[in-house]
Amino acid sequence: MGRLKIIVLLVIVPVLLFVLSLTIGSTQNISVIELFQRMAIQLGFLQDPTLQDGSLSTILWQVRLPRVLLTFLVGAALASSGGVLQSIFRNPIVDPFTLGISSGSAFGAALAMLFPIMSVNLSAFIFGVCAVGLTYLVSYSGVRTSIVGMVLAGMVISGVFTALLTLLQYMSDPYKLQAIIQWTMGNLHTASWSKVYTAIGPIAIGLFVIVLYRWKLNLLSLGDQEALAVGVNPKIIKLVLIAVATMITAASVAAVGVISLFGLIVPHISRMIFGPNNNISVWANISIGGTFLLLIDDFSRAVMPFEIPIGVFTMIIGAPLFIYLMRRNAMNWNS
Repeated sequence: MGRLKIIVLLVIVPVLLFVLSLTIGSTQNISVIELFQRMAIQLGFLQDPTLQDGSLSTILWQVRLPRVLLTFLVGAALASSGGVLQSIFRNPIVDPFTLGISSGSAFGAALAMLFPIMSVNLSAFIFGVCAVGLTYLVSYSGVRTSIVGMVLAGMVISGVFTALLTLLQYMSDPYKLQAIIQWTMGNLHTASWSKVYTAIGPIAIGLFVIVLYRWKLNLLSLGDQEALAVGVNPKIIKLVLIAVATMITAASVAAVGVISLFGLIVPHISRMIFGPNNNISVWANISIGGTFLLLIDDFSRAVMPFEIPIGVFTMIIGAPLFIYLMRRNAMNWNS
């Protein structure tokens, strides 16, 4: 693929969709020209009394802008986490849910909502790490950990944390139960600047580390022996990258709730377009992940009079797409 096409797909398309997403809303749609005029007024470059509508300015800069930013961040984080885990475990069906990260983080966040002894983000991260640790311990058998064993252990641990989350819902009062259920379906309509500030730190650091280690992901994809042959210690690299994947997944789940399938589907789409080279697909996961979730969120708040939870809409769109890709065998699963 030529450099121009890569720039168009990974830079220009996300920027255009980012701008268009700011013009769409259940309250009022505006043109792109009016958006730039209001942006110029907000930055002090233009004075126009006819556009100084206080309510619409508040909606644009205090509701839509933090929501669009948070959506892009979460999409990029979940897609990157899934891509990293699939490369490390050399398994196309691995994603943050498979290893129990999402379920552990979901349980931790719900626990903090029910018993506020620590912040939701911190609790989500701690239990996400616990889920990965338990998955590793369960699958560890003496001298080594098999990939299949770790995936199966992750599914069991994920099921356990899902059961514990259900137990918390059973114990909750009606008000908190409603909040937890809405949150487990993915909840972007509560996006705010405070959530952006909380999530942007761990996600930005995590994505920076993943970009930094992108060429080592290629070595891990080949196998431990190949990595050792060129002087790379696969255990340390895997530990760092699994910790990073856990951190950005936990930050995402704590910010917007559970969004199923996203970390599984987007890395496959990236590989279909740009190939298996992680030097490119790492950037593609960030760009396509953020763009795809922005697109889904735009649909979720534009096609119906009421807003559909992002987790539900992702499943409705993602499942048929995944089945279509699987039926076409376009993911090279048999190679």
